[in-house]
This record gives sequence, C-alpha cells and structure tokens, in this order.
Amino acid sequence: MCVVCCGYNGSAVACCGLSPIMSTILNHASGSGDPATSLSALWAYVQPALDHIVKSPSNDPNGKAPAIDFGLYTGIHSACYNYFTSAQHEAMSLDASDDRAAARGKDIYARLDKYFEEVARELTLGAPLDDITLIQYLVPSFNRYHAGAFAANRLLNYVNRHYVKRAMDEDNGWFRMADVLKAMGPDEQEHRFNITKRYQEKKLEELQQWGYKEGDSSEQLAFAESCAEAGSPLDRVVPVASTAHRRFRTEFLEPLLATPKIKGTTRTKNKIPKAPTTPNPARPKGRLARAIHELLETDAVGPEERLRLARDLAKALQVTGVKEDHPLRKKLDKFLASSISPIPPSDTTLRS
Repeated sequence: MCVVCCGYNGSAVACCGLSPIMSTILNHASGSGDPATSLSALWAYVQPALDHIVKSPSNDPNGKAPAIDFGLYTGIHSACYNYFTSAQHEAMSLDASDDRAAARGKDIYARLDKYFEEVARELTLGAPLDDITLIQYLVPSFNRYHAGAFAANRLLNYVNRHYVKRAMDEDNGWFRMADVLKAMGPDEQEHRFNITKRYQEKKLEELQQWGYKEGDSSEQLAFAESCAEAGSPLDRVVPVASTAHRRFRTEFLEPLLATPKIKGTTRTKNKIPKAPTTPNPARPKGRLARAIHELLETDAVGPEERLRLARDLAKALQVTGVKEDHPLRKKLDKFLASSISPIPPSDTTLRS
C-alpha cells in the first residue's frame, strides 16, 4: 500500500499499479513553485508524468505502466487536491457560488481529453498499411495505452472525485436522466416513481448491450459501465480511464473501421445492374475489416498467435466502446467461441 492509495508500508510503486522493473521518472518539479496556482502550472507538473506512463514504447510482462518517482506521485495528488479545494475556499470567502470550482474541474478535464486525443492520433499515424501487420501493431499499442490509462486514472483520482462525480450527479454523465425524460410522455413525467423506474430500466437495457446480465457481480457491472462510458458521445463526462479509452476509439479505431466510399458510381435511371461474376461479390471494406479477414481466414500467422491476437483485439474493441452488435465484434466473438482450446490473453492489462 502507499500513502495515496491506502496507507504506506514502504512499497509505493507496487501499490499504485506501476511497474518497479521499468524506468522511473524522477520528481521533475522538486523545489519549484506551487503547481496548484493555475491550470498552466498544474499541467506543466502533470504532463511529463503522463507522457512517461501513457507513451511508454515498451511492454511490461506484468501489464504495468512505467513507474514514476513516489515523491512526484504524491506531489501530483496533492497538487490536484489543492487545485480543486483552493477554488472552493475562494468561492466561500467571496460568498459566491461554487461555479469557480466547477470551472476548474472542467478546464483540467478538457486538457486531459485533448491530451488523450493527441496521443491516440500519434498512434494512428504510426499504424502500418499492411493488413496483418496492422493488427500486430494495434494490439500491443492498445495494451500499453490501456495500462497507461488506468495508471493515469489512479494518478488523477482527485479529478474523478472532485469533477467527474459531480458532473455525473448533475446529469452530465454517460447516461442522462434528460434522455429518459425525452422518451416519456407528459403524463408519465408527472409521477416521480414512473421516472425513476423508467430510468433504471433504460440504464439496465444499455448496460446489457455491454455484456451485463441481471445477477452478475459488482465487478462485471463496473466493467460493463466502463465500456458504456467509453462508448458514450464526446460531450459526456466520464472517468479519466474511460475518457482515454473513448479517445482511442474515436481517433484510432473509428478511422480504421470506416468503409471507404466508392466514387464515380452514378446510376442511370432504369439501368439494369450487371450480375456479379462471383458468388460473393467483393465490397469495399475498412482497413481493420481487411486485417481481421486476413487474420482469421488465411495462414498469415500461426494458430496460437491468431487466437491471441483475435482475443486481445476483441477485448480492445469492447473496452473502448465498440458495441457488441458491430459486425467485426460479432465476427471475432464467433471465431473465439468456436475455438477448441482457448488460451489466456497475452497481456494482463486487458482487465477492467
């Protein structure tokens, strides 16, 4: 355990989920001014640590993000806490509303979202064009990014506590009461019981799309909700890890999932279309669809690697908010279900 997470016993790095065997970034702001004085000062303090744990070029065998100095780790926690609480104290001293604290939460959250957007775009720019090599690049890239996202989520716990939770309580989270009310008639909205019941029903329906079933454990519920958060629109406020996963979907996966449009296919009125010359006429597919086809239906890789890549890729699509009814998820799930001797995923970072 550590001071920040649970209390200190001398092994902070292991408690915080950071790998002690990887390189450690030292406290780069020792002796500097208070990083909680402004957003720019706080971000200058936080960003080098984020770069170290999110942009790591190497894979840890235990699925851990690279370590940072314990002093820096606790310093970032303290700086985030002071950044939020100082705004609250200022609002109280001025006998004003707490809009200032909310604004401070919104600014750091927006900066984080922009950061993950840029990181995911950098990964996209490095993606190879070849089909099978695309998956061989995507899977380890996501594993590293995923481990970094969870490490960043722990590192920036006060952002979740002081801003994200508040935004969700104010109906700005991934699932909104306002959406439920739009689907209800005026008569139904007159009774609070009807609204609460409909809200619970609709939320359960949504979570079931992410694999949750009534009676599942609290861990399965939390995992389904994290997938739903990652699959939400960009205007919804979600925890730091889900924000990172959502950006991986929008900036990395969705361009690969997009099907290119065919140009110059104007149709003449009443023209009889030509019959296809093959039993299964080829259709334009996205880059990831072609890569999955090569992975599952050719001998480009051996059977063991094929199974591992398919399982890790299916998990990456789920974690980043690609719904289970997507054709590629269904194709991967069907392949995995038909596998005779399944093996565990190659990277333990694919945990909820």
